[in-house]
Amino acid sequence: MKIFNTLTRQKEELVPIKEGEVRIYACGPTVYNFIHIGNSRPICVFDVLRRYLEYRGYKVTFVQNFTDIDDKIINRANEEGTDYMTVSEKYIAEYKTDAKGLNVREATYHPRATENIDEIISIVSSLVEKGYAYRAENGDVYFRTNKFSEYGKLSHQPLEDLKAGARISVGEIKEDPMDFAVWKAAKPNEPYWDSPWSKGRPGWHIECSAMARRYLGKTIDIHCGGQDLVFPHHENEIAQSECCNGVPFAHYWMHNGYINVNNEKMSKSKGNFFTTRDVAKEYGYEPIRYLMLSSHYRSPINYSIEIIEQCKAALERLYNCRDNIRFMLDKSQGELSDSEKVTVSNFAKYREKFIEVMDDDLNTADAISVLFELVREINTALSGEVSKELVKAAQDIFTELTEVLGLVYVEKEDTLDAEIENLIAQRTQARKNKDWATADKIRDQLKAMNIVLEDTPQGIKWHRA
Repeated sequence: MKIFNTLTRQKEELVPIKEGEVRIYACGPTVYNFIHIGNSRPICVFDVLRRYLEYRGYKVTFVQNFTDIDDKIINRANEEGTDYMTVSEKYIAEYKTDAKGLNVREATYHPRATENIDEIISIVSSLVEKGYAYRAENGDVYFRTNKFSEYGKLSHQPLEDLKAGARISVGEIKEDPMDFAVWKAAKPNEPYWDSPWSKGRPGWHIECSAMARRYLGKTIDIHCGGQDLVFPHHENEIAQSECCNGVPFAHYWMHNGYINVNNEKMSKSKGNFFTTRDVAKEYGYEPIRYLMLSSHYRSPINYSIEIIEQCKAALERLYNCRDNIRFMLDKSQGELSDSEKVTVSNFAKYREKFIEVMDDDLNTADAISVLFELVREINTALSGEVSKELVKAAQDIFTELTEVLGLVYVEKEDTLDAEIENLIAQRTQARKNKDWATADKIRDQLKAMNIVLEDTPQGIKWHRA
C-alpha cells in the first residue's frame, strides 16, 4: 500500500515499524459541542483506513483522543453554569452517538487529556530540562521554536515565514512570538492541576504528544487528522515530541481535505454551518458517511442538499442489491453450474480491482466505483434461475467489500403487518385467476401505502418506498 505522506509530499510505500502491525494516532474532537459535518470527514476516512489495514491482515492499534479540557470547554461551562467535566462528559456521549450512527468503530483506546496529566508533566519537565521550554513570569511554560531547527518541516514553511504572521496574544509572556504554550497557568476560577511551574493545565498540542507516546510509543506509524491541523497543531506536536524523545515522532502523516457547503467555506457567520446530528435527522447518517468516501480523502468535498440526495439514491442501489441477494438466497437451491463457476471467478476480479485502488493512497472514490461495477454484475447474474451457491458467492463478495468501506450497515424494517400481507396474498390469487384488473387495483392500493411490488420468476419481491 502507498500513502501520500504530508511530511515528504509524496506517495510512499507503507512499511510498518513492526512487521504485521500498524499503530495509528488520529486527532479527536474538543468536546464542547456537537460535531459538525466537517468533523465527520476524518472520523469516517480514517475509520476506513483502519478497516482496510485490518482487512489486509494487519493488527491495528488505533488511538483517538478526546480533548476534555480547553478554553472552549471552560467557556461553555461558564455559559451553562456548570463545570468542565459535565460539559465534556455530555459531548463525549453525543460524539459517540454520532460516531455509532456513522458506523465508526470504537478506537482501541479513547484517552482523555485529563487522564494523562502525569504523562504531560513528564514531557514538559523533560523539555524544560533540555532547554527546549521555559517558564514565563506568569507561570505559563512555552516551547522555544528557535531551538528546533526542523520547525516547519510538516507545513513546508520556513520559520522566518511563519514568524511574519505570528502575534503575541494579550496575557502571553513569550521570548518569541512563535513560541507556543505547553503548560498554561490557571486564571481565577479555572480548573487546574499542580505542576512544578504553576497550578494550571496542559496546552492543546502537548496532550497529543503525551497520549501518542503512552499508548503507541515514542515513534508511531501513522498520524492523521484534518488538513486544518497541519499547522500549528501537528507541527508543534512534532517539535515537542522529537525534542523530548530524540527520535522521529511519526513516519507517515495523512491529512484529509476541507468540506465546503454549497461551494463556500462553512462558517457560523455565513449561516451555512451544519452539525452532523442535524443533517442526520433529515437524511440519515449513512448518506453522510457515503459523501465522505465518495471523493479522494485529500480532495476538497462539497456538501449541498442536492449532493446528499444523490448519496441517498446511490445507497438505495446498494441496498436493492443486498435485498435482491437475500431474496434469491431464500428462493434458490443447488450447486454451481459450469457457467456459474465462470461468474464466481469474475466476482473475484472485483476484489482485485478494489484492493488495487485502495492500495493507491486509500482511494475510496474509485473503490466505490468498483463496488457499483460489482453490483451490476451481481444483478445480471441473479436475474434468472440460479443456484444457491452462486447467490452465496455474490453475498460473500458484496458483504466483504461493503464492510471495508463501512457501508450498507442499516437493517431496514422488513416485516409486514397482517393487512398488507393479506393484500399481497389477494393480489397473488388474482394473478393466478388472471384477474388483472383486481391485481392492478391492489398493486396501486399497496403503492399508496408505500409498499412497492416487483414480480419476478422466483415470486413477488417487495420493498418500502
